[in-house]
Amino acid sequence: MLILGLNMFHADASAAIVVDGEVKFAIAEERLNRHKHFAGFPALAIKACLDAVGAKISDVEHVSVGQDSDAHLAKKVRYALANPAKILNLIRLRQRKEGMRDVRSLLSKALDVDSAQLRFQEHHLEHHIAHIASAYYCSPWEKAAGFSYDGSGDFVSTMMALCEGNEIEVLDRVFLPHSLGSVYTMICEFIGYSKYGDEGKVMGLAPYGKDTYCDEINKIVAAKNGGFQLDLSYFKALGSNQGMQVLEDGTVKLARHFSDRMEKLFGEPRAPHSEIKQRDMDLAFALQHRFEEIFFHLLNQLHRRVPCEDLAMAGGCALNSVANGKVFDVTPFRRTYIQPAAGDEGLAIGAALHTYHSVLKQPRRHELKNSYLGPEFSDSRIESALQSAGSKYRKLERTALLDATAEQIAAGNVIGWFQGRMEWGPRALGNRSIVAHPGLPNMKDVLNARIKHREWFRPFAPSIMADHQHEYFEHDHPSPFMLHVYKIRPEKRKELCAVNHVDDTGRLQSVTREENPMYYDLISAFHRKTGIPVILNTSFNENEPIVCTPEEAIDCFQRTRMDVLAIGPFLVVKPSGNAEVE
Repeated sequence: MLILGLNMFHADASAAIVVDGEVKFAIAEERLNRHKHFAGFPALAIKACLDAVGAKISDVEHVSVGQDSDAHLAKKVRYALANPAKILNLIRLRQRKEGMRDVRSLLSKALDVDSAQLRFQEHHLEHHIAHIASAYYCSPWEKAAGFSYDGSGDFVSTMMALCEGNEIEVLDRVFLPHSLGSVYTMICEFIGYSKYGDEGKVMGLAPYGKDTYCDEINKIVAAKNGGFQLDLSYFKALGSNQGMQVLEDGTVKLARHFSDRMEKLFGEPRAPHSEIKQRDMDLAFALQHRFEEIFFHLLNQLHRRVPCEDLAMAGGCALNSVANGKVFDVTPFRRTYIQPAAGDEGLAIGAALHTYHSVLKQPRRHELKNSYLGPEFSDSRIESALQSAGSKYRKLERTALLDATAEQIAAGNVIGWFQGRMEWGPRALGNRSIVAHPGLPNMKDVLNARIKHREWFRPFAPSIMADHQHEYFEHDHPSPFMLHVYKIRPEKRKELCAVNHVDDTGRLQSVTREENPMYYDLISAFHRKTGIPVILNTSFNENEPIVCTPEEAIDCFQRTRMDVLAIGPFLVVKPSGNAEVE
């Protein structure tokens, strides 16, 4: 049975293909069309899914979409009536979304097939149910508490659920305009981070701040009746587009979220790219602090209703790895499952799996243990790309490649590491990564100057052999998808100085040989040479979507000041590197 899952006409458009209940392939459209956070129709992703399993669209029996514009229509209308200026906008948006709901026509056009050949049943699933489904159905559990939160989706910002067997029972929803995601976005915008997806930057800035504004920020969002409520005087009315607009070219544009009251309280908003002042750091600190307080309040309420130790969580806010890392300290939950594409691209998997398990009542038998669901490329394709680019390379056996790459990392060089299937989700997890030594004091500056050009305050991440995690971090709950931040043990902070954030934390990836044998063995080879079972890992890109193809990897390597490229079995070393190509 083939089920195609889609996130379309929404940020991070994506597609996934499920075969007999197992996710076989999944990819965000941005990795193929190279437009970050693309929010149009995922035509290229759909084609890639079908090609990966050797199928035609006429073979697909079900198509599932992770949004339902009919959900909570009465709530939307009431909100528009309370904000008359938004009524016309609601009508226009409704008309546009109706055109987008004709999945059969969209697929027929994108794949150039006669719609009469399409035999699939079509399913539309509420946004946050799809989020929870993406986590729960990928988890190993038969029962869990389900939690989803983000800016908005189908007029809901937060959902709590009981997940048991094949079913997801919704226990509670928080409706717009009340949204923790909107609070985060609003203050991000105010301190100069106004692009979609900038929230992670502000999470990294927060530890540089002090508690100057905690009392003021606490007034913006209050815990109430088992949920929370915003003081809307700090916000502009979000309107029917829920604070986000998708332009004709698929670009995501955020509407201004903050009202004039923010300026009266805190002064002029910071202009993007201008100097970051202490006020901005303090606002980031207060924002993260309050976000965590409300998040933990919600989780504790959820645990009272679903008293188990397992939490399946998704939604864009579930990418807040700092908050995730504290769950075990301040709530009764002992285990979390957050699938690697916790944001909106993960809706494609959630919608497809919900159809298989909840609609079709098929048994659960699949656990998503790794993120490697994207395309992979043959050695001949890689070699052809190297030859076309004029690269001088050598081909090595596996052990020799691992040893040579580990030697380069130990020598302080920066390596592009391109292996196997591309990761699903926003994190590079050892197959499309740039790797480096985690214990060199200048490595962060080297990476930013040569390749990444990121803000000075943003940390880089450690990948650690899972069997050594307890030696270096204060928590041993695994973090295979780099979605937890833990304290680094005091005696290990100097050893990991390039990945130790200002608050002595690291957003770690715990790596097992079972999940990624090649990457685990690379870290192991580095461990043998240096005594450190950790390498610095950042995404293989330069202000663009993470590279997908060999050609993109080689281009990024050539135009930046990376020293070495390990791509498939081939090693390329620039003349400035510490090793010569033979």
